[in-house]
Amino acid sequence: MSLSQRYQQNLLDDVLPFWERHSPDPTNGGYFTCLDRRGKVYDTDKFIWLQGRQVWTYSMLYNRVEQRDNWLETARLGAEFLKKHGTDDVGHFYFSVTAEGRPLVQPYNIFSDCFAAMAFSQYAKASGDAAYGELARIAYFRILERSDNPKGQYEKTTGVRKLKGFALPMILSNLVLELEDHLDPEEVDRTLDHSVHEVMNVFLQSDTGLIREAVQSDGSTHDSFEGRLLNPGHGIEAMWFMMDIGARRNDTELIQRAADTVLRTLEHTWDVEHGGIFYFMDAHGHPPQQLEWDQKLWWVHLEALVALAKAYEHTRSEQVRTWFQRVHDYTWSHFPDPEYGEWFGYLNRRGEPLLALKGGKWKGCFHVPRALLQCAQSLKKSGL
Repeated sequence: MSLSQRYQQNLLDDVLPFWERHSPDPTNGGYFTCLDRRGKVYDTDKFIWLQGRQVWTYSMLYNRVEQRDNWLETARLGAEFLKKHGTDDVGHFYFSVTAEGRPLVQPYNIFSDCFAAMAFSQYAKASGDAAYGELARIAYFRILERSDNPKGQYEKTTGVRKLKGFALPMILSNLVLELEDHLDPEEVDRTLDHSVHEVMNVFLQSDTGLIREAVQSDGSTHDSFEGRLLNPGHGIEAMWFMMDIGARRNDTELIQRAADTVLRTLEHTWDVEHGGIFYFMDAHGHPPQQLEWDQKLWWVHLEALVALAKAYEHTRSEQVRTWFQRVHDYTWSHFPDPEYGEWFGYLNRRGEPLLALKGGKWKGCFHVPRALLQCAQSLKKSGL
């Protein structure tokens, strides 16, 4: 079996069936994401960004892989729930709701909105219902309206230290392409230009080749916990977004810079003692404020595999291929659960499962299937 086939098989025969068996809520609509190792629901609250991610996943698979009726039905269950229960009176998406859809946590940031927009865009294409495409477009422009102050009234900081975060330009570089069918070409190009500039010229540090998670409003670094924070998973994920943009624009320089940044990040954040990628690090080597800094997380390693697979597809670099094999070997020997299916999410530094859950407040049906598909496709193009 080729590497590409291995990723495809795990996606279709293990991961997707796990979520289809255990996650849908046929009574209220939407999905349960708090699943234990065997798939039993242990908490019924619904987190809006995970609802959106799962709608996107099944809609995307229906659109890009195969038009399976069960995939479309799974997507419909979540899309209708999001449409009915996801927003407050002004259209901002809550963070969480009850199983029935009653609001629990206010829309304190815009990331629920980002994934709802992605979900509605893909579902509009899958279902042929243009109304969902309009919902996606509306959500997108509401995100832009809040981009300078994403948390609004829920912001905790005083404004004395003005730092801007990496997450929004990173997400926008992918989100705008997801919504391309519903936006003017000028809007798409404008957002791509801005995102590439922010990611590659502001947050990516020219002296270290590493991406800071937050910088000052003028782009300079700040010597504080937040200003020194490295989030390897975010940085690496953004690089495969950059490679996709580079491929779209035939920008080989952007692709190479992104590939080089992936390698530099891995060299800096790989745990040479136990293997795997650290969750957080401090740019100056100080103790990070995140006590979970040395954990090994599923999504970080999956994003690294996607970025490396794409980098090899475009560059055929042997250094990239060596790193892909290293991350692949660690990931596949630690995260997949051969007994009950799907993947563990949280490992300690030694690589042992910290939690047996398959889903929760932060882990849902998104990173694993998306990465498996992306890797399968890139590896196939590379003949691996």
